[in-house]
Amino acid sequence: LEKMTDLVAVWEVALSDGVHKIEFEHGTTSGKRVVYVDGKEEIRREWMFKLVGKETFTVGATKTKASINIDAVSGFAYEYTLEINGKSLKKYMENRLKTTNTWILSLGGTDYRVVLEKDTMDVWCNGQKMETAGEFVEDGTETHFTVADHSCCIKAVSSGKRKEGIIHTLIVNDREIPEAME
Repeated sequence: LEKMTDLVAVWEVALSDGVHKIEFEHGTTSGKRVVYVDGKEEIRREWMFKLVGKETFTVGATKTKASINIDAVSGFAYEYTLEINGKSLKKYMENRLKTTNTWILSLGGTDYRVVLEKDTMDVWCNGQKMETAGEFVEDGTETHFTVADHSCCIKAVSSGKRKEGIIHTLIVNDREIPEAME
């Protein structure tokens, strides 16, 4: 395996199905462009005469659209920016904080990353979309699912404040799991 000598950028992107590593090689003398997602080569272009431009690909099980923009800064210096679903990585992650909840927990020595997509109420665990059962309860809703034979429940309760909206809490084995900040 050839060493990545032209590696110019590495990003970590947290999506519902997991945290993905995106690596980009740019050979400014050869014009080579290579995009790796989680160590797997997604795009390889040799002998690109135009050194600036854009490479578009997908990331993860959800096939999320991603683009790397290559811009000349000065002389032979280049700037590389990653966009996810047409937004800068920073904007995408800020928006994601509003639309998802993430919890990290350990059960029987195994780590699990549980993600709730608030708009669809889809629940993901370690890259898999979970089978869930939702029910209305006195003070809100409960979404039930199972992780490694452990019963899990995401409770959705109104905060009573319009700005805060709905508060989502993950309960596993009658224990509240603190939300993770990714």
